[in-house]
Amino acid sequence: VIFAMSGAGSGYDLSVATFSPEGRVFQVEYAAKAVDGGLPTVGVCCKDGAILVVEKPIESKMMISSSNKRIFTVDKHIGMAVAGKLPDGRQLVSRAQSEAESYKKFYGVTMPCRVMCDRLANFCHVFSLYWHLRPLGSAAMVAGYDDEGPHIYMVETNGDTYRYFGMAVGKGRQNVKTELERNKLNQMTCREAIKVIAKTLLKSRDDSSEKEFEIEASWICDETDKKFSRVPQELLQATLKSAKEEIEQDDMES
Repeated sequence: VIFAMSGAGSGYDLSVATFSPEGRVFQVEYAAKAVDGGLPTVGVCCKDGAILVVEKPIESKMMISSSNKRIFTVDKHIGMAVAGKLPDGRQLVSRAQSEAESYKKFYGVTMPCRVMCDRLANFCHVFSLYWHLRPLGSAAMVAGYDDEGPHIYMVETNGDTYRYFGMAVGKGRQNVKTELERNKLNQMTCREAIKVIAKTLLKSRDDSSEKEFEIEASWICDETDKKFSRVPQELLQATLKSAKEEIEQDDMES
C-alpha cells in the first residue's frame, strides 16, 4: 500500500528516527521552533562574569511573583536558563545537576563549564535517535565561571553546543541580538551590562501585548565571589526603572 505524502513534513515527520530525502529531521526542527517561540532569554559574557536574564509574563494576578522560575542553579559555579517548554527544561536542569554531582564525586573537583555543556548536548542528542522518544522542546543557556574565566554556552535541542559572547533566544530574539551586537559587552562589568540587557528587552517588547511581565536575572561574577546567585532585587528594580526612563527620554528626543 502506498500512502500519498503531503504537507510540510510530507510524512517524514512521523518519527524522529526518519530522515527526509533532503537529510532533514523534521521533529528536531519542530522542537527548535518551540524554543524560538518561547520566552525571551538572554545570556551575556562580561569582563568580570556572566549574566542570564529572562522576561516572563505574569499569567495571573493571583500568581505569586517569581514562582515560575526559569533560571536554576546547577552548581555553585554554574547556572542555567531554560528556553522553550519549561517541563522539558526541568529535565535538562535535573540532568545537569546530576552530572555536576557525579563529576565532583569521581574527580574530586568541580566540573568545567565546557564539559558540562558537552554532556548536556549528548543528552539532548539521544532524544533524536530513537523512534519512541521525542526531541526536548527546550534549550539550555548556561553561565559559568571556572579556571578559564566566565562563559556563556548554548545547548540546542538537536545536541549542538556553542560558546558565545552574548546570545538571545525566544520571541524577538533577532532584535535583541542586533542590539547586543552594537554594544561591547565583553568590555563591560556585569553591573553595566545588566542595564543594557534590560533596556534591550524593554525596547524589543511587543507593543500590542498588554500582559504584565517581570524580569528574572541571575549572575556569576567577581562581585558574587564567582558563585551563581540571583541579581539583588533592589538593583534589578532600579536598573529597570533607569532603563525605562532612558527609553522615554530617547522617544522624546526623536
